[in-house]
Amino acid sequence: MQHEQANPGPLGLLGFGMTTILLNIHNAGYFPLSAMILSMGIFYGGIAQIIAGILEYKRGNTFSYVAFTSFGMFWLSLVFIIMAPKWGATAATEPGFMGWYLALWGVFSLFMWVGTAGKGPVLRFVFLSLTALFFLLAAHNWTESHQIGLIAGWVGLVCGGSAMYLGMAEVVESAQGRKILPF
Repeated sequence: MQHEQANPGPLGLLGFGMTTILLNIHNAGYFPLSAMILSMGIFYGGIAQIIAGILEYKRGNTFSYVAFTSFGMFWLSLVFIIMAPKWGATAATEPGFMGWYLALWGVFSLFMWVGTAGKGPVLRFVFLSLTALFFLLAAHNWTESHQIGLIAGWVGLVCGGSAMYLGMAEVVESAQGRKILPF
């Protein structure tokens, strides 16, 4: 007897969403960057999303496989970019060059958003707001504008919140056997 596989999507969405919210609470200027945010970046934003991506691969879902695995690696690489200079492993990345890193992730997110055509409106919104977030963060690094950084933080809170909502809507649907929350 074959058992139905669990949907790994909510794990990936929650790992992304919750970690994005915490980092953008910092970006919006409320708290300094701390071990809590970096730990979430490694374990929930990074490792949990990679696990979700691998499980999506096993299900044959190329889009979710690429999205979760890539963004899991984003979180791990971001934490390393922040921590490597503190460990003495490399020089700190200059803000202008960090802007290019973030802009490339913006381009990637834009193409992933194109891939959401025909999918639910919340998923489309997650990727559209994520694209805006990366380009705002890139602009913040290029200009070092405090105001752009604050706007990026608020966009990140909305983006992370929408991903968290979608993940929880899928968990609730699975638990109840029917759609409860619209997505």
